[in-house]
Amino acid sequence: MSDQKVEKINWFSIKEAAQYLDIGEPTLYRWMRDRKITFRKVGDSTRFLQEDLDAVVEVHHSQKNTVEVRNYCPLCHSENMVPGDFRTTGLNYFQPRAGKFWTLRTSAVKSEALMCADCGHIAVFGDTEKLAKLCRKRQESETAE
Repeated sequence: MSDQKVEKINWFSIKEAAQYLDIGEPTLYRWMRDRKITFRKVGDSTRFLQEDLDAVVEVHHSQKNTVEVRNYCPLCHSENMVPGDFRTTGLNYFQPRAGKFWTLRTSAVKSEALMCADCGHIAVFGDTEKLAKLCRKRQESETAE
């Protein structure tokens, strides 16, 4: 006889699943009827795995102004962000991988950093305007070939 440890599966009942998703039970029944959610039958009992419940949650990204988003720490949501440079042996730059840019200017995109004074998280941002220009130039050179 082996002493293997069996992992217990945490099943959700209909009531628990509705509470977990913060919806009403009628909504959950409708989703089951319309096959919008995966469920399991154990005899006469209907059960859900947490993965089943998490799979119905859709993420819709906000349309916040990106400059405004930079003012908040993505980790602790503090507004106490201190601007600076993130350095190693020199400044860090982003270089597009497919970069065949025939120009006298560098194709490196400068980055800037903000550090949260409360939790220490460092957020690094690149110059999106320069990246857009480089991508346009690349597309123009590819179409010219």
